[in-house]
Amino acid sequence: MNTSASKPWQTRPANMPSFAKLPLAVMFIVTALAVLPVFIWFFCRIEPGAGEIAVLIRKTGADLPPGQIIALSPEQKGIQLEVLAEGRYFKNPYTWGWELHRITDIPAGQLGVVTRLYGDELPSGEILAGESAKGIMPEVLRPGKYRLNPYAYMVEIYDAISIRPGHVGVMISLIGHDVLHHELEPDQRNSMLVAEGVKGVQNRVLDPGTYYLNPYMVDVVEVNLQSQRYGMSGDDSISFLTLDGFTVTVEGTIEYALQRDLASLLTHRVGDMEDIIKKVILPRARGFSRIEGSKHPAINFIVGETRQGFQNDLENHLRERCRPWGVDIRSVLVRKITVPDEIASIIREREVAVQNALKFEQQIDQAKSQAELVRQEMLAVQNKEKVQADTARIRAVINARQDQAVRVIAAEKEREVARVEEQAAALQAEAIIKTAEGDRDAIRAGNTAEASVLADQTKAFKGGMSLARYRFYQTIGPRIRSVLSSDQEGGIGSIFESFLPVKEGGAR
Repeated sequence: MNTSASKPWQTRPANMPSFAKLPLAVMFIVTALAVLPVFIWFFCRIEPGAGEIAVLIRKTGADLPPGQIIALSPEQKGIQLEVLAEGRYFKNPYTWGWELHRITDIPAGQLGVVTRLYGDELPSGEILAGESAKGIMPEVLRPGKYRLNPYAYMVEIYDAISIRPGHVGVMISLIGHDVLHHELEPDQRNSMLVAEGVKGVQNRVLDPGTYYLNPYMVDVVEVNLQSQRYGMSGDDSISFLTLDGFTVTVEGTIEYALQRDLASLLTHRVGDMEDIIKKVILPRARGFSRIEGSKHPAINFIVGETRQGFQNDLENHLRERCRPWGVDIRSVLVRKITVPDEIASIIREREVAVQNALKFEQQIDQAKSQAELVRQEMLAVQNKEKVQADTARIRAVINARQDQAVRVIAAEKEREVARVEEQAAALQAEAIIKTAEGDRDAIRAGNTAEASVLADQTKAFKGGMSLARYRFYQTIGPRIRSVLSSDQEGGIGSIFESFLPVKEGGAR
């Protein structure tokens, strides 16, 4: 039986494409797509961490010229000048290689001197590199972090120059051109300081602070400007012969300081502090002492006035002679002047006698002062008592005057009160009189009214008896409860006959 006939789906025309290899191609593509990210991540990734840089090395490209170690162009093979900072980068490992290095870290208080390792060769006699030459670069690195290619630059760490307070820094230029004597101006030929751009000690000094200077270019010497004290004793004491041939030894202390503007010239011409003492101050002090000491006998150097004058003259002499050198003499103190014993004992005894006499005079003056003090104290007590008595007298006078014023004021007040009371009494009496007159007028008016009424009533009743009888009846009537009558004449009722009205004909 024909197999192809039993499986018709496997038959295909002759010009139809083959799909037998299609699953293998798809599998290759899928595999490539799956492997490519892994390849890129693990083999192409450059990831400098914190504080690191990546140095790139190109594997393909143009060859470097002979003697060149750094590729200055990306098309050249070899170590590239530019570095990669912290981050993530992807490079073809076939074309690029790389190395991780630590960044250059300059600590605080220090500086970095950079030496360029590539470029042109320096001319003979020069140490500083120009723009395209290899060698030491003039600019220094201050404290901080720098991403420098370790194959292109070398960094040396030095301490920064720190000038302490009270000091200055004398600058010595290590680079520049040499100036011949005939090239200087006439006023500059005897000068030991140089201008900018010339080798040697510069006239400019550095004030206190921190400076980041290239040690291959400038050397700085710290000079102390603070007051210094030097003791002239022992081998450094001053000895000289007096006018009478005795040897006198002077010991003391000299306080001095250096002038800021002349510090460079002084240190260059003389040297350090010890040289300044031995070459500037002491020779002038000894010379003055020998000249001035030979003018006086030995006895004069024991007496206080001569000794003080010698000290003042020595101080003024040193101040005038040392100032042009840049040394400022602050003070000169003579502590001790030693004379030979053969005259020292005699002078000492005389000095003791003089001191005793001065002591006695001081005691007498002290006793006089004490007596004067007692007198002043007694006067003070008397003055105090006098002041107290005057104060008491003044206080008594003031109190009496105040009491008198109080009494006068009280009497005036009493008189004013009496006057007011008098006026009030007069007003009250006048009011009483007015009241009495009013009452009198009222009574009079009442009496007049009553009299007028009585007159009218009397007139109305045609006689006073009729009015009286009416009033009597009006008063008695309401009170009568019974009437006793008698027909007989002379009975009890006859007592009221006089009050009965008289009828015509005389009958009642």
